[in-house]
Amino acid sequence: MIHEERRLPTRRAAVSVTALAFVAIVVAACSSAAGTFSGSFPGPAQSSAASPVASASATQPSTVPVSVTSPSPTIGTAGGASIALQDQMVAVIKQVGPAVVEISTDSGLGSGVIYDTSGDIVTNYHVVSGSTSFTVTLSNGKSYPGTLVGTFSYDDIAVIKISAPNLQPATFADSSTLSVGDFVLAMGNPLGLQSSVTEGIISALGRQVSEPNGNALPDVIQTSAAINPGNSGGALVDLDGQVVGIPTLAATDPQLGGSAPGIGFAIASSRAKFIADQLIATGHVTNSERAYMGVTLQDAYRGGAVVADVQSGSPAAKAGLVVGDTITAIDGTDVPDAATLIEAIAGHKPGDVVKLTVQRTDGTTATLNLTLGTLTQQ
Repeated sequence: MIHEERRLPTRRAAVSVTALAFVAIVVAACSSAAGTFSGSFPGPAQSSAASPVASASATQPSTVPVSVTSPSPTIGTAGGASIALQDQMVAVIKQVGPAVVEISTDSGLGSGVIYDTSGDIVTNYHVVSGSTSFTVTLSNGKSYPGTLVGTFSYDDIAVIKISAPNLQPATFADSSTLSVGDFVLAMGNPLGLQSSVTEGIISALGRQVSEPNGNALPDVIQTSAAINPGNSGGALVDLDGQVVGIPTLAATDPQLGGSAPGIGFAIASSRAKFIADQLIATGHVTNSERAYMGVTLQDAYRGGAVVADVQSGSPAAKAGLVVGDTITAIDGTDVPDAATLIEAIAGHKPGDVVKLTVQRTDGTTATLNLTLGTLTQQ
């Protein structure tokens, strides 16, 4: 059963993605078992010494002296630009690294980003979900107990807080200014490897993807920077050293199995900041700017989304939806399952009016106009 407002995380489930039908999305979740690398919750990596590499050199017989002249190597424009890019990446890592932390819970490890000097830390909801004890380890290795400030599961954002001196918060960018092709770095603790960095570009903007628990995330950034379990809640950073996203999801290929390299997703920084500011101020989100119907849904046997429950006074109730109705289309587009309907609603704003085609339990068909409400944490 899929609840349109709240779902328990299943992490390993494969679900469809709008405009990315060939992949299934899995949460880049925190690890849960030390010393393993399989499944959705791999534990910390085990270090191993690299095999020594012999350096072979050709020697000339002493009786046959050889003199070789070659022009001195020069760095052209392309080489100089590459070195400048490398230097910029190194500078960004040094700048932002102290703001990226490791979060340990009773269920595993994840990442977080220091938001302000008061000790507020932004992370993913699925990193802290179900936990009451949090340990935050800074980049300098010092650890502090954390307390939960608030969560908003629908955007997979949470805030925890620590008390520690000399914190170095990150700067959150305006993600609306991003362009496809921008260089980015993903910083976090993948597979428990603290303070790891991967690089890539912004591959697409405005993606809408579904988490394994069925929750739909609108306006998500797609990146080629590798995102692995443990990266969740970390920082996707531009070359100005500003956070542009919170890495949240990685992709797997449902046909071949395993990961789909180069396809990761991050919650846009502007969205993360919008939610975090409310959580820090009041512990709750009162203005999500996201639409909702107020129903619990499940897949219909022959296609469509069956209404399993209707909240009293909700937009769905006001529109005339009742338990047992099967929603077969929204705004003239077929609804093959509950996840498709949820994604469609996530693409709307509060106050939008949608037209639902409904099949009643008595076999009749009805068309209902539903004015969407504002999604809030239940």
